[in-house]
Amino acid sequence: MSASPVTLMVARRVEHGRYFDFNRWLNEGRELAADFAGYLGSGVLAPPADDDEYQIIFRFSSSETLAAWEHSASRHAWLTRGKGLYEAPQEHRATGLDTWFQNNGNSAPPRWKQAVAVWLAFFPISLLFQWVFGGVLADWALVPRVLVSTLMLTPVMVFVFIPLSTRLLAPWLQGKCSPLDLLARWRHAHR
Repeated sequence: MSASPVTLMVARRVEHGRYFDFNRWLNEGRELAADFAGYLGSGVLAPPADDDEYQIIFRFSSSETLAAWEHSASRHAWLTRGKGLYEAPQEHRATGLDTWFQNNGNSAPPRWKQAVAVWLAFFPISLLFQWVFGGVLADWALVPRVLVSTLMLTPVMVFVFIPLSTRLLAPWLQGKCSPLDLLARWRHAHR
C-alpha cells in the first residue's frame, strides 16, 4: 500500500433530467468523505455545455485511508441512494505527480522526465513573475515575499502551465520521440 497521497478520479454521466438530484447527491457524498480520516479534499469538474459527464475527484492521504472510505458502509449506502442518477462510472487512481503524467492508459514516464516537464513550466512563469512583481516585492521580508509568490504561482502552475507542459511534451514523456523531434515539430509549426 502507498504512504503518499492518492487521488481517485471518477467520471459519471448524469441521467437526462436528473442534474439537480445528481448535484445534491454528489455534495452529500463529498460531505460524507470529509468525515473520514485521511481525507484531503475533493472537487467536481462540470461537463461542457454539450456533454453530461462530470469528473469527480477525491484525494486521501494514503491508499489505506482511501480504501477505508471506499469500503465503508456509509459510502455504500450513499452509492445505493445514487442509483438511477448516473450511468456506470469509470474510475482511475493516481498517486503523487503521476496524476499529471498518466493519460490514455499510459504508464507514468520516469521521474527525471517529469522533473524536466515541471521545470520547463515553472522556470518561464517564475521568471515572468519576478520581472513583473520583483520590484514591488523586493523590499518585503523573505517569508511574506515567498508566501505571496507561491500563493500566486501555485494555482497558475497546477491548473494551467503544468498540464500545458505535459500535453506539449506528451510524445517525449511517453518515449515516442526525442527532444530533437519535439524541437523540429515546434519549428515547423511556427514558420
